[in-house]
Amino acid sequence: MLKYFKSNESILFFLLIILCIFLSFYNPQFYSIQNINSILRSSSTVMIVAFGMTILLTSGEVDLSVGALMSFVTVIVMDVINISGSLFLGFLAVFIFCLMIGLINGLVRTMLNVNSLIATLAMMLILQGSVYIYSMAAIYNTHLLPFFTFIGQGFVFKIPMPVIIMLFILPFFIFLLNYTKYGRYFTAIGSNPSSSSLSGINNNKFKILGFVITSLLVGVAGIILASLMDTGQQGSAKGFELIVIAAVLLGGTSFKGGSGTVIGTILGILILKVIDNGIILMRIPQEFQLVVPGVILILAVYFDTLRKEKNV
Repeated sequence: MLKYFKSNESILFFLLIILCIFLSFYNPQFYSIQNINSILRSSSTVMIVAFGMTILLTSGEVDLSVGALMSFVTVIVMDVINISGSLFLGFLAVFIFCLMIGLINGLVRTMLNVNSLIATLAMMLILQGSVYIYSMAAIYNTHLLPFFTFIGQGFVFKIPMPVIIMLFILPFFIFLLNYTKYGRYFTAIGSNPSSSSLSGINNNKFKILGFVITSLLVGVAGIILASLMDTGQQGSAKGFELIVIAAVLLGGTSFKGGSGTVIGTILGILILKVIDNGIILMRIPQEFQLVVPGVILILAVYFDTLRKEKNV
């Protein structure tokens, strides 16, 4: 694992260690099994979506609709399973819906040539309104299927199930970005779209693929969130996109494309979640849980700009 660490990852790793040491001195409860599991469980859904966002940002694109889509997923999966009594049908409905949203985002970006920031902002607004058209109220669990609850709330050898799911997905994205030509294609597209096109890479195809992968990962995270809450709620993932993007940028992925790292993304998420946990342990008003990612987002983009200027 250490061979994946670059200078930025090393800084993040030591920053994470310093934060953990500080919080453990401030409140010994920080290192309790219950608290560690809480951090890991809340980190896992962000990590799952962030893997896709890392690919997107590496290719020079971004998806602001992930939070709204995730909220919609919780409503869909709970409603379909309540009606059908089938986990398979509930999951199938989620992934078909997410596939459709990913394709629309990708096609609007590539075929209509709408900037991804604007295209996915529009999709975010559409989803935020449409979920209330779909259901005006929260949808509660009436199917009572044990395995559905286990997905978000269960443990395997004392490890939270959401963490197990994240660890199952993680190797694929490490392999994709570090060992395959397709990972290099995403980097090339984000670094210099004209050159990658001249090299025979179908830029639009890979950008659409990036949006689809990200949306499908939102489907996985949304199912986990619905299981954790045991309900489907329209605004359950409000602000989620900010946390994901801030963590990915903090991890060293460039907002302008051309560079990205899964390990850095993981470290960025852990830092944000440890800070969130510290805010709770130190009894600081929880509104700061959104203030901190906002500040980090500004700083991450600023330092990314400095890095780009230095490399010119």
